[in-house]
Order: sequence, then structure tokens, then C-alpha cells
Amino acid sequence: MSPRHLTRRRLHWCTVVVLVIFTLFGARLFQIQGIDASAYAAMSVQAGTATRIDPAPRGAILDRNGQNLATSVDGVTITADPSMTAPHAPQIARILREELGDSIDYFDTIDKLRTPKSRFVYLVRDLPKWTADKAIDAIDKAELTGVFTEKGTLRSYPGGRLAANLLGYVNGAGKGVAGLEQQYDKILTGKDGSSTYEVSPTGQRIPMADSTVTKMVPGKDVKTTIDRDLQWFSDQRLVKAVRDSSSDWGLAITMDVKTCQIVQMSQAPTFDADTRTGMTDSNTVSRAVQTVYEPGSVMKTVTMAALADQGKVTADTPIVVPSKMVIDKYPIGDYWEHGTLKLTAAGVIALSSNLGTIVAARQMSNETMYDYFRKFGFGQESGVKLPGESKGILSNGKDWTKANHATISFGQGISVTAMQMMRAVGAIANAGKMCEPAVVASTRDADGEETPVGSAASHRVVSKDAAATVTRMMEAVTAEDGTAPAAAIKGYRVAGKTGTAWRVDPATGRYIRGQNTVSFMGFAPADNPRFLTYIVLDKPYSNAGGGSTAAPVFHDIMSMALERFGVAPSGSKSPKVEQTWE
Repeated sequence: MSPRHLTRRRLHWCTVVVLVIFTLFGARLFQIQGIDASAYAAMSVQAGTATRIDPAPRGAILDRNGQNLATSVDGVTITADPSMTAPHAPQIARILREELGDSIDYFDTIDKLRTPKSRFVYLVRDLPKWTADKAIDAIDKAELTGVFTEKGTLRSYPGGRLAANLLGYVNGAGKGVAGLEQQYDKILTGKDGSSTYEVSPTGQRIPMADSTVTKMVPGKDVKTTIDRDLQWFSDQRLVKAVRDSSSDWGLAITMDVKTCQIVQMSQAPTFDADTRTGMTDSNTVSRAVQTVYEPGSVMKTVTMAALADQGKVTADTPIVVPSKMVIDKYPIGDYWEHGTLKLTAAGVIALSSNLGTIVAARQMSNETMYDYFRKFGFGQESGVKLPGESKGILSNGKDWTKANHATISFGQGISVTAMQMMRAVGAIANAGKMCEPAVVASTRDADGEETPVGSAASHRVVSKDAAATVTRMMEAVTAEDGTAPAAAIKGYRVAGKTGTAWRVDPATGRYIRGQNTVSFMGFAPADNPRFLTYIVLDKPYSNAGGGSTAAPVFHDIMSMALERFGVAPSGSKSPKVEQTWE
């Protein structure tokens, strides 16, 4: 046979094969569309529908540089079809309990597996994939049917205890119940998608049957003002300080003076939301905004700022300080024994004299002093926008006794939050202008589009000259002859103020002698302020003071902040301030 005839024969057979294949496809298509369609329709009537959820991942919480502080990772949810699992419910429940432990309740699971007239139930949500796979493998090995898995999400906190009290945590249903997780829950939470389709009596999806699909929308990210590296360093330093001083708890907060952005907010003891350890009421409370305490001598800066704003004091103003006072039958003294002293206003701050502050504050009426304290933000929320914030306690000036006027001037008889104190002293550091502290910079959607979170504009509470006057006084505190030389930072001018206040017994409302709250507030560089750091230690060992216990912590954290953000050293030395006069 010639090559030409062979070629024609091959083409003939190829054509026949192709025709046969198309005939088979056509017949199957006719069967599905014409014959089986009615059968599938009948199956859908006999069976029902199944819905598969496409869970929306919760938005991430990021630091100022975009690093994850809280994020969502892949998880697995175990579901079941009770019409298939009911006969073997005890065996399935036993296997799940053995593999998942306390994540699942044995008797509750049996009830779910036997749910009447149901084709779908959740057994346990949001498991790590390896844990869920192990449980499903055990069920498959036992040749039991009707248990399935769905893709889910898990909340993860990569830093563990890092900034835990600021971030908060989510509950078992994935809802934020503290911190930023609660405050921005609606923004972080996306919208789950779903697909609903018809299934046969055996649980199989019916081809060609109706289905409905709702697209999933991921939650938005929340970008904070926190610097992760500074936060980590501060967390570690504060834990050491609380441990070394045997304090009940401690706080360390750093704020950018110009923007009022919080770049670090530490608390100890704290908890780990990732491992769910240490989650007691005392550890999960956000002490920076929810815990109130009497601030002690840090408040003297506010009193002096009010006086300077009225032109009643300068750093060199002479003040005669008595050896002691009795006001409304209430004895008041300084932390050290002395006779009559001739101190300047700066000397009163540098040596932290209660009596000298009382003498200076007498130049203000109750009403005037109260009005200034309100202007500095006391007795009201700081505006930081965190859940559960306390307003603190500032009684109305009309009700003040002489003793109230005296003690409030140096920080006793008034209760504040740490964030309120940051806001108030921040106004002094910011040349007399106050702004609301911020912990969130922006939100970001799935397309990467960022929306800034607006913050209130700053407003003036005291004059620029008044703020400069108090800054000069505060620089004397960190000098070698001040109360906190340990806060000084080489190459930088540092302004600061110590605080030591008696603790109040919540049960009786009375002071507990021998128990104090000590603190240090300071900013640097004093000649061009950039950062303000506040350290609070509650109930340290009996002879601890703000200058010896809190100031060294300030030194380390502030030094790290200045280095981290590349703040140039001061161009001059702190001016010499006379503490006494003749």
C-alpha cells in the first residue's frame, strides 16, 4: 500500500475516534441536563442545604513601623453532620476528647452530634491545624463518618507579653474584650463569607443545584504609634525594676512631646495572650488608664506652672519655708527634718519641699487653683481612647478646706491616672500646649489604603514663658545637688520631677503609713523636648524613693528612646539655678 493510502487511512481512524469521544460527551451532557436533572431535583427535595462559612481574618495590630503586634493565622474548625454522626456519637466524642483535651466537653459534644433534624453543627472552633488534623486522623482511623473541617483563623500575639495591656485580647468567639482589641473591635472584625448549596441525603453536594455565595471581607489593620523595639526594652527594664524593688506593680510610658503619640507603654506584672497565661484581673487591667492613685510631688510641677502663668513665681522667687505646719489640725512636713529654710522656687522643686509648695500655692484661691487643675486635664478623661478609662478624682474647689488646698498642691488628696499625668506634664514640655495622648496612628484596609486616625488639636493651658520657667526648675532636679541625679543622661539636658505619695487603703479610704507610690517624670532634651517618660512603682520596699528607685528606670528607657529615634544631644549645658537665697 502506498504511503499516500496509509496517510488517508490514519486520518480516517482519527476522525472516527474524535467523533466517538464527542458522542460520549454529548450523551453525558444530555443525561445531566435532560435525564439526571430531574433526579438531582428530586434528591434536593429529599435532602436539604448546607452552608460553608468562609471566615474573615481579623485585622492585624501593627507597630508604627508595620511590624505585627497581633495578627491572625490559619486555624481549623471541626464541624459535624448529626444525621451521619448520631449513631456513633459517644465514640466520636471520646476520640475528640482524647485528642483535644479541655478544648472540648465530652457530654456537650455528644448532644451536638445527636442534634435532631440538623445537617450541620460546630464542634470546636479555631484550633491549630496540626491539632485538628490529629483528631480527624484518629476519627478516620476508627472508620467513623460525618466529621468535617473548615478553614478558620486564630489570633496570635508574636511578642507574647509585649505591650499586652495595651493590645488586650479576644475571647473564644473572636471578640475583643480589652485594650485595642476591644476599642477597635468593629474595625478589626471583618465580614465572614459563605456558600450555601443543596446536598443529598448522604451529605454530598448536588451538581447543577442552586447555590449562593457571599464574598468574605477581611478586617482592617490598626497601626499603632508604638515602637516595638523600644517597647520590648522597656518591658524588660520595668519587670526588673518591679522585681528589684518588690513593688506590687509598675508602669513605664513614653510619649512624643510634639505629637502626643505614645511610643511605649509597659506594665508589670502583665500576661501572655498568646499562651493565655497570667490572665488574672490584676494583670489584665490597663493600669495606665484604669488605675487611680495619688501622684505625690510630680504634681508640684503643675502647681508651679499655674503660679508662673499668673506671674506669681519665677525660678528665682524667694520662698521662706517653715520647719513644719499644722493646717486644720493636720500636721504637714517634708520628707527630711529641717529648720526654717530660704529656698528659691526652683529650690522648692529641686529639693521637693511640700512646705515650700504650700507657701507658694497660697497665692492662689481655691477657685483659681481648681480651674488650673481642670485646665491641665484632671478630673476628666485624657482622650487616649482606650476602654475603661477613669477620670480620676478631683473634688470641686468650692468644697476645699485649707488642708485640701495645701495637700492637693503637692499631689496628695487628688487621684489621677498615669495617662492624665503624662498629658499634664507633657503640656509643660510642649511650651505650654496640651494635646490628647494617642496610641493609634491609622487604619489600613485589605487594599493597603491607610486612613489616619484624627487627633484633637493642641491647645494652650499656660504661657510659653511659664512652661520655660518650670522647665528650668525641673532641670535642677536632675543636677548633682537635686533629688534625682540618677536621671541625668550624658550629653542631654534632662528636666524631671520625683514623686512619693502615701498609698490609700481602698477599704477604709485612709492612708497606710509606710506604704508609698513612688515615681519619676521627665523629658529630654530639656532645651528642645522630644520625649517624656513616666515611671510609677507601687508599694516598693519601705525606704524607696522616686529619685533612687524610679529615676534609674527613667534614665535607661529615655536613653533608649533618644538613641532609637536619633535625637541629637543638647547643644548646651543646663543653666545653673540657685536653690537658696539670702
